Amino acid sequence: MTKRVSLLALCLALAAVAVAQPARRRVQSTAAAGGSERTEQTVSRAELMFPTSDPMPDDVVWRRDIYRQLDLLLDANAPLYYPVEPQGTQMNLFTYLFRLLLTGRIPAYAYQLDGNESFAARHKVQMREVMDRYHIFYEEADGKLKVENNDIPSAEVTRYYIKESVYLDQRTSTFTTRVTAICPVLMRGADEFGGEATPYPLFWLKYDDIASFLSRLPLMGSNLNNVSRMTADDYFTMTRYDGKIYKTNNLQGRVLANYCKDDSAMVREQKRIEKEIADFEAHVWDATPEEPDTTAADTVVEEVSKKSRRAAPKRTSTAARNRKQSVGETKRSRSRDGGDASATAPRVSVRRERR
Repeated sequence: MTKRVSLLALCLALAAVAVAQPARRRVQSTAAAGGSERTEQTVSRAELMFPTSDPMPDDVVWRRDIYRQLDLLLDANAPLYYPVEPQGTQMNLFTYLFRLLLTGRIPAYAYQLDGNESFAARHKVQMREVMDRYHIFYEEADGKLKVENNDIPSAEVTRYYIKESVYLDQRTSTFTTRVTAICPVLMRGADEFGGEATPYPLFWLKYDDIASFLSRLPLMGSNLNNVSRMTADDYFTMTRYDGKIYKTNNLQGRVLANYCKDDSAMVREQKRIEKEIADFEAHVWDATPEEPDTTAADTVVEEVSKKSRRAAPKRTSTAARNRKQSVGETKRSRSRDGGDASATAPRVSVRRERR
């Protein structure tokens, strides 16, 4: 009887502990048991082990979204491209992202016809479809996809589209540039006769989904010092890339190529947009504009008024003439009556007495 009571009390205690467990921990415990939910647990651990910056607030007071094209053959963007094939623990960005996509640790979203990104669940893409569409060789074993390193088309991904948001955060009073989405572009079709390659945008990746993983990808930081290292997240956070603007978020949804007639017009428009952003950042804290210097203007006005006074003839009004006449009559009457001696000077006469 005593054993039964003890066993019942132990069961009740375990049930109470399970109910008192936090919801987040119960979700992780459940995810540890299931295969499909294990991905969620892995992402949470990656975020805890490699924390990144806070996401961009939704209620900022000013924001400008622009799209850039990164050419990986430029020196500034070369850390994302080399080594083309993995060398030990070193691999380029596309190989790293491709491995994450194969294991299902990050989601990918379809590239829309208008070039915009949509991170809705209905726009998620499957890697099997992507590899079938672009003829990437893969093998399947036990329901898992396997791709060899030399079959990953990392050498052909020589371009990236990125979306960055430049915004003013009123909470921290900071002006920040943040990458929000990345799209690898497959360049194919170039021939030995000088034909240009055709770009094939593969898919969009939300930066917040991959930021914790990019914190674990080391990149070479300098050509002069090969020991210098940085992470891919640091590379994008510090805007070390060099990319030309090809689109901005606008009411008509147009890219620069729609209204720039030639390359020269395209370059001028890109410089104009860059200058707009730089000017806004430079003058965002100018609360009171500079007062104009009015000293010279006041001097000119004063000189003009003096000249006009000197040139104008002296005119006396009728009231003033009447007032002067009345004052003169009063003085003359007082002098005759001997009233006000101070008003009229006294007459002095000298008489000689006769002897």
